Amino acid sequence: MQQIAIPRTELSVSSVILGLMRIGKMPDAKIRELVGAALDAGINMIDHADIYGGSRHHCEARFGEAMQLTQAERERIVIQTKAGIRDGFFDFSEEHLLRSVEGSLKALRTDFIDVFLLHRPDALVEPEEVASAFDKLQSSGKVRQFGVSNQSPGQIELLKTAVKQPLVVNQVQLSITHAPLIAEGVALNMSGLDQSIERTSGLLDWSRKEAMTLQAWSPFQKGFFDGPFVGDRENLPELNDALDEIAAAHGVTPTGIAVAWITRHPARMQVVLGTTKPERVRECVAGAGVELSRPEWYRLFRAAGHILP
Repeated sequence: MQQIAIPRTELSVSSVILGLMRIGKMPDAKIRELVGAALDAGINMIDHADIYGGSRHHCEARFGEAMQLTQAERERIVIQTKAGIRDGFFDFSEEHLLRSVEGSLKALRTDFIDVFLLHRPDALVEPEEVASAFDKLQSSGKVRQFGVSNQSPGQIELLKTAVKQPLVVNQVQLSITHAPLIAEGVALNMSGLDQSIERTSGLLDWSRKEAMTLQAWSPFQKGFFDGPFVGDRENLPELNDALDEIAAAHGVTPTGIAVAWITRHPARMQVVLGTTKPERVRECVAGAGVELSRPEWYRLFRAAGHILP
């Protein structure tokens, strides 16, 4: 399993992350099997959020109950969680962030969180409140590293006017078919072309310049939870032909190639999985070990409907 260093931290993490948003109804044994398969495959980073599971901290609690990590086991795993989404509104207030972290620590049965992210942008954010919360969380040892999710360069720069800690991670949606992060730059300044509309404020290049690690969520979704593109021959026959042929050439599955398309990018992004199946974890890890050639990478890009002007 390829390891990457998250800049400005001491963290060495796997290029594939196991996301646990779907374990809420799984029995303990199945959770242990899933996490064990990930660890055996070389994944050392786990992604949570306080909202996963239908009720506050539910999936975090299922993980904590099922795993009951020893101190040695806990030190092997990089645990990431998120906060800021509430019932009908977003909330980056100091009070909510501190309360959410306390709930996550209790649910996860751990003394510290390795990486804490601000979930979806709060339009009413006060950077000074976030800064105060982060200072308290860091000084108490409850959180080691900080980051954001789904935020633009401008939103991050606003936070940095008050936040002292490095913001080292930004988790954003990215897949072969949902790729404005990449595609808009390829078609820059093309009049009348939808692909050239700037939707991310240049986030990809800015993140590389700022040494901020991007994490790709929904790596197999066509759009915003519109269903997977792998195997969808009715809507994406050319893409699936390309996935099948490239997968056969590298001895992995089409799903693995979908992972490889993201990990091939020189921004050294991580891929967040949402699967509950150990075999799927293993095929994704195998794909992360494949380095696509430029012709292969661009073939997939074009087959997904993106344009090379």
